[in-house]
Amino acid sequence: MAEGKYNMKNPAVKRILQEVKEMQANPSDDFMSLPLEENIFEWQFAIKGPRDTEFEGGIYHGRIQLPADYPFQPPAFMLLSPNGRFETQTKICLSISSHHPEHWQPSWSVRTALVALIAFMPTNPDGALGSLDYKKEQRRELAIKSREAAPKYGTPERQKIIDEIHEYMLSKVLPAPPQHSPQQPTSEEDLSNKDGEAQSSPQSGDVIHEDQPIPEADDRIVEDAREVHVNANAGPLRVSFNAGVTVTRRVPATDSNTGTAVTVPTPASDRLFTLAAIGLAVAIAYLLLKKFLKSSGHDIGSM
Repeated sequence: MAEGKYNMKNPAVKRILQEVKEMQANPSDDFMSLPLEENIFEWQFAIKGPRDTEFEGGIYHGRIQLPADYPFQPPAFMLLSPNGRFETQTKICLSISSHHPEHWQPSWSVRTALVALIAFMPTNPDGALGSLDYKKEQRRELAIKSREAAPKYGTPERQKIIDEIHEYMLSKVLPAPPQHSPQQPTSEEDLSNKDGEAQSSPQSGDVIHEDQPIPEADDRIVEDAREVHVNANAGPLRVSFNAGVTVTRRVPATDSNTGTAVTVPTPASDRLFTLAAIGLAVAIAYLLLKKFLKSSGHDIGSM
């Protein structure tokens, strides 16, 4: 840049040229900015979308207009790339922009302002002037599209700088991450769910077929309790009581895969079990009746 064409005594010119040298000496991977040759108060820039946001992978171009009394007054910013956060070709309202000169510090620079602009990208717009509030999906789409080509704007000289900045940013910014649509249950998941339902234990009325495998597990000991109600009549004497019988038996254990008990119906064993309980109850009743009659002076053989 030919410094001889500018008034080097002007504080703003001296400051701008100093920042240009600093920008070229210490380039950043997050942004790039250059002034126009014909007007150093007019800059072109591009920033990359901040990581871990819907703007990640995007390249967003814009303009910076520096005031004549820079750096004592803040610059104005305008985005050229559609982004879903700020309107394009409209001066945006930020605490570092010309909309809020009360917040601006002369020690700040174009570099400082661009770093702040990147930080403002994922923030809530809160209805600020020049702000937009697109959905994240729309912003991701715009981030991907922003890489395809630099925006067309202004004179051939300006467009040349825009294209140069775009090529630089493409070499520094990784592609935007792919969009993830809401996950739908896969066929394998559906099959797994169906298998889980099929493996649930049968109810009391269900039948286990011979070819249906029974989960392997250690047997366990359980107790079955049966209650038998007995009425014994002997002439005018009536004896009534309930007999409870508890029997211990071995049954298959709980299925370790499903956590449910595996029940195998045994109707023949249940009938024998019931008959044995009734016989025991009748024998007890007979003995009690015999003892009662003997104590009352009755001869059991006469009954």
